[in-house]
Amino acid sequence: MINIKKYILLNASLTLAILLFACTTPNKPQASLEDRSLIPAPVSVEKNEGTFEITESTVLYVDNDAALKAVAGSFVETIANASGIKLKTTSSTDDVASGIVFKISSEVEGEEGYKLNVNENLVTLSASTAAGAYRGIQTLKQLLPSEIASPEVIKNIRWVIPGVNITDYPQYSYRGSMLDMSRHFFTVDEVKRYIDLMAAYKLNVLHMHLTDDQGWRIEIKSWPKLTEIGASTEVGGGEGGFYTQEDYKEIVAYAQERYITIIPEIDMPGHTNAALASYPELNCDGKAPELYTGTEVGFSSFCIDKEITYTFIEDVIKEIIAITPSEYIHIGGDESHSTELEDYIPFVTRVQDMVYKHGKTPIGWDEIRHAELKESTVVQFWANKENAQEAVKQGSKVLISPASKAYLDMKYDSISPLGLSWAGLINVKTGYDWNPSTLVEGVGKDNIVGVEAPLWAETLETIDDIEYMVIPRLLGYAEIGWSQDSSREWDTYKVRLGKHYNRFKLKNINFYESEMVPWDKAAKDSIQ
Repeated sequence: MINIKKYILLNASLTLAILLFACTTPNKPQASLEDRSLIPAPVSVEKNEGTFEITESTVLYVDNDAALKAVAGSFVETIANASGIKLKTTSSTDDVASGIVFKISSEVEGEEGYKLNVNENLVTLSASTAAGAYRGIQTLKQLLPSEIASPEVIKNIRWVIPGVNITDYPQYSYRGSMLDMSRHFFTVDEVKRYIDLMAAYKLNVLHMHLTDDQGWRIEIKSWPKLTEIGASTEVGGGEGGFYTQEDYKEIVAYAQERYITIIPEIDMPGHTNAALASYPELNCDGKAPELYTGTEVGFSSFCIDKEITYTFIEDVIKEIIAITPSEYIHIGGDESHSTELEDYIPFVTRVQDMVYKHGKTPIGWDEIRHAELKESTVVQFWANKENAQEAVKQGSKVLISPASKAYLDMKYDSISPLGLSWAGLINVKTGYDWNPSTLVEGVGKDNIVGVEAPLWAETLETIDDIEYMVIPRLLGYAEIGWSQDSSREWDTYKVRLGKHYNRFKLKNINFYESEMVPWDKAAKDSIQ
């Protein structure tokens, strides 16, 4: 015979357990902040109570600001691509009790700064500008499960964000990478892919190395042979290629949507064989050299004494400036070994003044410090510490790009299938574990405009090649440029980096799986 009292108590207990399970498991999923990985490291991260879940009923509230609405649109697209959830949006952000809020706030520090607050009911992203909101969205995506990186819908995932309070802003205003499309040409879509890799980690400048001995890659309408002849080949004798001005404007616009500035480089007076082969009058002997498909440097030079040289340069600068919103134009100046210093100095001075005349500010590789520089001119340190020190003495700011630390084309180790090694081997730790403000004596943080990681393309032919050399090292350079020095430490960084494994895989990135990094392949941040 059944004991009725025990039966009632047992059923009551089971009912209570079921109700608790229903409340805590399917309806109240928990997400751990420790399972997420934020790169670059924010200024301040505090754990908050609760977990927020994005569902079909979630509403996104956005301030009535056109630029912010565009940024919010990119977030909506990301969520839809990975989850199939199409967030409802509205313009009102006043007195919101639940949902996601993106708003402009004068209380947030800096143009790229943001604050992010997440609790059980509400996600609030505040920034002083749309650019800051865009940087904050990259953090918000890293707080979601790694499957958010998927370009296709993944079902049965709970799109949860752990409770957190974040205050964040960059250490340096210039955080960039350079892509060399002169040694090997890369298509518009490949450049866009590179921009996306940069944007995900808060980099904000793409320096395009558009001209060199092996190829002239940008259309100049007043000098058409530059692309008819000078763009026709590349290292190894391939067919080369170039960007029309419409192509270039498309790249600029794509970058602007991701709050990345395009800085074009016209390298001179050396690294100019492609131009010299296109127009014989730019040579002192009036004869065009053969097109060059090798990798040696330092053998070419514009004819410094010919006035046609400066007519040519001004025409190029004017056309480039007309399609470039950036305040900067890069004038090269490196490895001009066949130009005597007594010729090099007046050349750089004249070209510098030409750039200012047309309303832009010049950047040049560190050799340009030999000329008398204006204070606004930026010197890009890559090799010679004395050049950086002398630039600071002239009052110029320095862009830090040390070849031995930041050149993305250097091999990871002696058996790397791609890359070079003339500046040394740069493993993932070597690329991360250095400080721009202590690298060169006499060049402190106040003298530095920012950090740039250049990628030269002598050995790189495809986007897969680019990704292999860039990822994961690019994330380290992004953190060097963004995060406070006190937030950076290799032993904790490598763990955070390892947690991005599945994001790389979902994005189909051909990355280098360094043995120095404890790769987390289990996607433990997902709740199904």
